[in-house]
Order: sequence, then structure tokens, then C-alpha cells
Amino acid sequence: MHLPAPGPLGDCLRDWEELQQDFQSIQETHRLYRLKLEELTKLQNGCTSAITRQKKQLQELALVLKQCKRSLQSGAREAAQELENQIKERQGLFFDMEAYLPKKNGLYLSLVLGNVNVTLLSKQAKFAYKDEYEKFKLYLTIILILISFTCRFLLNSRVTDAAFNFLLVWYYCTLTIRESILINNGSRIKGWWVFHHYVSTFLSGVMLTWPDGLMYQKFRNQFLSFSMYQSFVQFLQYYYQSGCLYRLRALGERHTMDLTVEGFQSWMWRGLTFLLPFLFFGHFWQLFNALTLFSLARDPECKEWQVLMCGFPFLLLFLGNFFTTLRVVHQKFHSQRRGSKKE
Repeated sequence: MHLPAPGPLGDCLRDWEELQQDFQSIQETHRLYRLKLEELTKLQNGCTSAITRQKKQLQELALVLKQCKRSLQSGAREAAQELENQIKERQGLFFDMEAYLPKKNGLYLSLVLGNVNVTLLSKQAKFAYKDEYEKFKLYLTIILILISFTCRFLLNSRVTDAAFNFLLVWYYCTLTIRESILINNGSRIKGWWVFHHYVSTFLSGVMLTWPDGLMYQKFRNQFLSFSMYQSFVQFLQYYYQSGCLYRLRALGERHTMDLTVEGFQSWMWRGLTFLLPFLFFGHFWQLFNALTLFSLARDPECKEWQVLMCGFPFLLLFLGNFFTTLRVVHQKFHSQRRGSKKE
């Protein structure tokens, strides 16, 4: 029998033997992990194929049902309506299922990240990423308030203005990427509230390239004041929306992956209507910014292309924000009126 050498070398050899045994256990665990991973991949592919197939069949069934519904009598029409509701409910269930399955990235994520799988497989990981997104928005909003205040009242330098606009470009670019990942993981963000971040990214990029001059100085203070007010309203929205969402999730009325947004949605009707005046004031300030820029563009001394290129995004932001919010308010009034009539 080989005896270990005495002294420090013997201690090292004994430690090595223990590490060898531990390493064999690690190898076996890793082998089992890879087997389970292959099984998981097969299950994911099978589940994705089955969902895709049934979704296609449901679409065909819904189309046939829509065509024959008009010729049905009242009793059969009620049965057809019930079937339509069940089809819609099934499509909602598929949406929740697909949030836990790998999927191809959209065009934007493919351009930015390539074909990397961004689907988080556990509920805890999804919620942690959503929570991190919310904190990121909150912290950056506070930073933007402070920097815009500094640029507006303490410093009048194109360098600090450029740093502020660069921060805005980075902030909105990061938001669009994170929101695309959250959508892949089951967050239901309305189309305009995602698209308006792309518009804001473009607007901030143009503001970043606008050279110092007479036209820039005429618009500078108005833009910084608007940025300060917008960040303040976003802070208010985050503070009140997060509390409202927490309460609604506890009651089972909202999805766990629902996010705070820089606008007004139907679920905010109970308890957050006091935010509407702040929102509408901000929307009309965007219109005022657009009209100011169009007025500057007609000035004979205006030579910069950035004046018009900032005016159009401000006008688009006003139209999108104002009419999206107005539509939500109109729908809620309409649904409440119908509910009162039924009573």
C-alpha cells in the first residue's frame, strides 16, 4: 500500500484525492444536466410546433365562423359567439405559453443583438428583469431632472447640453432594447408606447447634432424646461403606477409582466385619473415645441436642417400621445355609460 509522503506534500496529496472525488461527482452532475438540457430543447421545439399548428387551425376556424355567423339564427348565433370567445381565450393562453418558449428575435433585436435567445425561462428571472427595467427608468429619470435643471439654470454651455442630449439618446436606445426583450418574455406593451421611444431616440440624436447658434439659443431654454417637466411627470407616473400595478396584481386583475408607461392606459382609470391634466399639459407642450420650431424654420437667418428635423418628431409625439390618451379616456367613458345603462 502506497503511503502518502509526510509533511506539507502529504497534505496536498490528500487534498488532491478529495478534489478528484468531488470532480467525478461534478462530471456526473454535468452529464445529467446536458441530458436534461437536450430533453428540454426537444420539449421546447415540440411545444412550439404544436402551438404554431393549433394557432393556424384556430385562425382558419375563426374565419369560417365569421363567414357563416351572418346567416345563423339567433340561438345558433349565440353559440357561435360563445365559440368565438373561447377561441380568443385560447389565443390569450397561447400568448402566456409562448412567453416561456424560445422565439426568433424581431428585426430590431436581430439588428442589435443578433440571433441570441433572450427568453427567460423562469418566472423569477422574468420578474427580476422587469423590476430592473423599472428601477433603471426611475434612476435615469431622477438623473435627467437634475441634469436638465443644471443646464437650464446653472450652466449655459453647448458641451453640457451635448452631454445631456447624448444621455437622452443612450437612455431611449436602452429602453427600446429592454422593452423588446420584455415583449419577448410576455410583457404586453401597447404599440405606441414602444414606438414613441424610437421617435424620442431620433429626436434626441438630432438635438445632439444641432450646432450652437442663434436658432439653437432661441429654442434651448424652452427645450430644457420641457425636458425637466417631462422627467418630473415620468417620475410621478412611475411612483403612482407602480403602486397601482402592485395592488392590481395582488387582486389578480393585471399580468405580472405589466409595466409602467409614459402615458395613460385603461387600467389606470381607477385611482390615477388625477395624472391626466399633467399628461395633457405635456402633450400640448410638445405641440408648442413643434410650432416654435416651424416658426424658427421660416426665419431668414435659419440655416440648420436640425430645426425642421426636430419639429416633425415633436409634432408626431404630440399626435401619438394625445390621440392615444384621448382614445383610452373615450373608451372608458363609453364602457362606463354602457354599464350604467345595463344597471
